[in-house]
Amino acid sequence: MTPSLILLPGLMCDREVWAPLLPELEAVAHCQIADHRDADSLTLMAEQVLAGAPARFALAGHSMGGRVALEVLRLAPQRVERLALLDTGHLPRAAGAAGDDEARARLALLSIARTQGVRAMAAEWVRGMVAPQRLADATLIESIIAMFERKSADTFERQIRALLQRPDASPVLPSCRVPTLVLCGQLDSWSTPAQHEAIAALLPARPPVVAIADAGHMAPMEQPTAVARAMATWLTTR
Repeated sequence: MTPSLILLPGLMCDREVWAPLLPELEAVAHCQIADHRDADSLTLMAEQVLAGAPARFALAGHSMGGRVALEVLRLAPQRVERLALLDTGHLPRAAGAAGDDEARARLALLSIARTQGVRAMAAEWVRGMVAPQRLADATLIESIIAMFERKSADTFERQIRALLQRPDASPVLPSCRVPTLVLCGQLDSWSTPAQHEAIAALLPARPPVVAIADAGHMAPMEQPTAVARAMATWLTTR
């Protein structure tokens, strides 16, 4: 029986993140790409996913989508057959100065989106989100910037609010008993390989982290062939 696979995009992202992977993924699964719409909390995003999902499904989340996936797992663990966490995290916003710094950085980007436009914000944001050598790839960079530009500054504000108020997903991971893929770009400086090692260490199966060479935070778009192969293996391995 062909599994159902729900794909969750990250901050200001849409189906474009997953599009390069679909030819390979659709060969082994029925794929559905979520839209977080106007949700301003990860819990609401997860509830929206569950409302439109089949009774049982595999679930893959990239970046903020990975955090949404963990919230889905918390709310309805009996419905999730497989889990993939890509370029993501599990901890809440840090207390003290570190948390204040994160909020300040995110709100500075929001200010650019409000005053100069979402495209200008995306052009600033993307510089730290791909492998350094991919910054010269005009096609890739334009696809990321254009994806962000499809959403509004209001959407950006709502999603920032969701991330700054994110719950601690650490208690969810030890209860995860389904086949789990933990994957990130080897050069992801935002959600580092070390962060993914910490996620894997909390999972009962302690899966090896798949680090994608020559990729940063946007690994599915930077190295779609390698990411798709890892996901196809995860979907088909019994």
